[in-house]
Amino acid sequence: MNQQPLGEKPLSGVSVLDFSELAPGPFMTQCLREMGADVLKIERPPHGDGARRMQPGGFAVLNHGKHSRFVDLKDAAQLSDVRDLAARADIVVEGFRPGVMERLGLGYAALAQRNARLVYVSISGYGQSGPLAQSPGHDVNYMATAGMISLSGGLGQPPRDAIGVPVGDFCSSMYALSSALAALLQARTSGVGQHLDVAITDCLTHWMNPRLGHFQRAGIETLEAQRNDVFSKAAYGVFETADPGEYVAVGALEDAFWARLVTALGLDIPGIDHASLKVRKAQAAQINAVLSARLAQMKAAAIVDTLTLADVPVSRVVEPATLAHTPHAVARRLFGVVDGLHYVKFPVKMAGGVGE
Repeated sequence: MNQQPLGEKPLSGVSVLDFSELAPGPFMTQCLREMGADVLKIERPPHGDGARRMQPGGFAVLNHGKHSRFVDLKDAAQLSDVRDLAARADIVVEGFRPGVMERLGLGYAALAQRNARLVYVSISGYGQSGPLAQSPGHDVNYMATAGMISLSGGLGQPPRDAIGVPVGDFCSSMYALSSALAALLQARTSGVGQHLDVAITDCLTHWMNPRLGHFQRAGIETLEAQRNDVFSKAAYGVFETADPGEYVAVGALEDAFWARLVTALGLDIPGIDHASLKVRKAQAAQINAVLSARLAQMKAAAIVDTLTLADVPVSRVVEPATLAHTPHAVARRLFGVVDGLHYVKFPVKMAGGVGE
């Protein structure tokens, strides 16, 4: 649905004071900024956000359109100025270890005395309380603690960090974003803000709910059985093609898709060509071996054309370098340019020109 820009952006007039660095907080506040909020980023001298030097391109796309001010929070005069800014802010975002902002006199309790409506967002690895609250960590640690890595890595493979993006960082960003907007709406009604304790590990653990529910109801108790359940999927996965370095993703799980796949590719799998999902799952290795052999003889374009015509879920595996130029990205107007870099705009088109 095409939506024409109409009026102001939805968060126009919302003031955000952002103390966060690297990815989780800045990703959240970048979303706020693109929806119209005014974001002031407070950075520590002399170098500011560590991402400026570690990943300057990542910093650019996560912080464009924000205002920035370098502040020595240990200097009394500068600290006083920041407190004055917080007294007028709608949302404060910070990502330090628990206790750091309190020691600076910038904790929620101190700021709320002057700004009762303040929504204060703390994003940390393990939360503001609990046995791990003061432990350092990165995405791999949070995913391990949340039970995700134990399920990753592939059938018959040991658990490993197998995803090329920091899932925990951005997972927590979305929880911080949604809860902050809910709290902002609530504060405008009640006149009272709140402190949001966003733990990256907790957010990832919440994502485990569907798996946990399924395992319990199905009686799948051991890790080996759980991994087998997750990865034993017939006609579902990534497959090599006859083009060197070209892969396709096929997702023919349901009976109807499976039947169309068999017909479209002329697969010959005795006794399984019209088998039920349960039978196919039990024979996933055999089925995928036959499918792999067939697809390895075909060009990627031919596979996509054939299976698309047959209404079977299929996609080319897109590399990051070509992502901005795919027909889907172009048609959806997903990308913009900042500092000469392609970046993905806020992905939901909204009144006021958000995502345009």
